[in-house]
Amino acid sequence: MTDAQAFITLTDHEKNQQYKLPRIKGSVGPDVVDIRKFYADTGMFTFDPGFTSTGSCESKITFIDGDQGVLMHRGYAIEDLAEKSDFLETAYLLIYGELPSAKAKQDWVKHITYHTMVHEQLIKFFTGFRRDAHPMAVMCGVVGALSAFYHDSTDLHDPHQREVACHRLIAKMPTIAAMAYKYSVGQPFVYPQNSLSYAENFLYMTFSVPAEPYKINPILARAMDRIFLLHADHEQNASTSTVRLASSSQANPFACIAAGIASLWGPAHGGANQAVLEMLMEIGRKENVGEAVKKAKDKSSGFRLMGFGHRVYKNYDPRAKIMKKTCDEVLNELGMRHDPLLEIAIELERIALQDDYFIEKKLYPNVDFYSGIILRAMGFPINTFTTLFALARTAGWVAHWMEQSSEPQMKIGRPRQLYTGPAKRDFVPVEKRG
Repeated sequence: MTDAQAFITLTDHEKNQQYKLPRIKGSVGPDVVDIRKFYADTGMFTFDPGFTSTGSCESKITFIDGDQGVLMHRGYAIEDLAEKSDFLETAYLLIYGELPSAKAKQDWVKHITYHTMVHEQLIKFFTGFRRDAHPMAVMCGVVGALSAFYHDSTDLHDPHQREVACHRLIAKMPTIAAMAYKYSVGQPFVYPQNSLSYAENFLYMTFSVPAEPYKINPILARAMDRIFLLHADHEQNASTSTVRLASSSQANPFACIAAGIASLWGPAHGGANQAVLEMLMEIGRKENVGEAVKKAKDKSSGFRLMGFGHRVYKNYDPRAKIMKKTCDEVLNELGMRHDPLLEIAIELERIALQDDYFIEKKLYPNVDFYSGIILRAMGFPINTFTTLFALARTAGWVAHWMEQSSEPQMKIGRPRQLYTGPAKRDFVPVEKRG
């Protein structure tokens, strides 16, 4: 809220002028300086590459305090949600703002469950990709194509169509992700089963084959659900900001989510847990961990420890604590404590948590470090990791899309720039150019 008495004074000594910038308070977190009229009042733009000090929107969905290691969805701590809730209930919370009643949750879960099938013609879309196509390339293309199949949920001005689009995206994303995997390994697609939970269904569609029955492991299903929950939303990260920017042009919801998937694909964002596994393979052996840690401390070595530290969190990532517990449960269930790659990860974690260098710089293992280990242990190929991230983050993306699309006066995003190219030049005919 804006306090009429609260403002920041900016002095332009060159022009001998002062400008008052309103100071706005959120419900929690730091105040923000309102610069919406800054250009009109001063004739200048602000300059903030990476938007590290710029609030791009107002949102009621997720709050992060990186210094204190706090993550909340609609006011609920991520620790409580991970312990007491599940992914679909958390998705409902993100979209609708409140936890559902028992009846509302039952209806919500049933509604999502009974929309997990995809249009049969969409299945033919997969065959247009090469067999060795990256699953994220397939997912990005297929999700973008959904708008060609579901014309009755692309009008963002219709609240009912907005809601239907959100339901379809959350329901169909596991099916699309599983199909992308199946296509990459040359196995037949497996259709969803309405008797299974969200996470169970995804594991069933991913790992079952028609030749034999598939038995759901409840510990692995719970771990999968928790991975989805912990990745459901994370405030204005690159992919969420991309979804909002695409949405500001009034693009249809499927195109907006496809844009988010494309942004998430980058190794600095959704590909981080894949980078963790690639780093572990580069280290090679448990005995090499000590040397790898030394190299990581040497800036000139070019070697980085992936999965440590975070752009936002300057304390322990609250999701990582939960993911570590989940990691231990999965490894114990599968009896994989002696897997060579996982032994490297465990030794690396042990050294990093005790090393003064990492402690002083607050380079704690983050959620990507543990999620990569879990997913590999469960049998997911490394190139599918980011598709699982996209599957989970769809809940947050559609929540932000819904929030932005319901604004009475949504403005198209139009960042400005600091131009440093040539000033006006005269055109020289080609025959006179040196």
